[in-house]
Amino acid sequence: MKFEKLMLGLVAAAALSACSSTKLDETTPTETKAPVQTATPSTPTTDNAGQRPVQTVDLGAQYDAAVSNQRVVLFDFDSFVVKDEYRGLIEAHAKRLNNKKTLALSLEGHADERGGREYNLALGQKRAEAVAKSLTLLGVASTQVEPVSFGKERPVDPGHNEEAWAKNRRVELRDK
Repeated sequence: MKFEKLMLGLVAAAALSACSSTKLDETTPTETKAPVQTATPSTPTTDNAGQRPVQTVDLGAQYDAAVSNQRVVLFDFDSFVVKDEYRGLIEAHAKRLNNKKTLALSLEGHADERGGREYNLALGQKRAEAVAKSLTLLGVASTQVEPVSFGKERPVDPGHNEEAWAKNRRVELRDK
């Protein structure tokens, strides 16, 4: 019994001593070193302070280049759910639109030739609105996107097979 009390006391003392060794109000000493400057023939010269001039980056041009050939979101048959594989494309367009608030997109929804005219117009509109919703969830102003539908009236592939229909189930992101 005495042994158990002794062991319990030692465990408690060890726990308390571990907690008491840390002082929260003291700052940890840090070492600061000056950056090492090495001059090479390809390195531009520096000013008196040893700093190079900062080069500006044109984010607008970078975003334009990122989306220049990414303008189509494809959909499954009879669906207006944006697939995960188009997340990067939509995020790139959102960055571009958020960077320059004067830009605007027309989101043109399309459907394949199967189904009636009214049904395909409604499906194309739902697809365009789904892409618009994805963009607005990423911070794009709703005034920068305009969802419209062309239904089955403007096929990109006039074929009458699954390969052609898959290309026609789309939303095209066009600058206004």
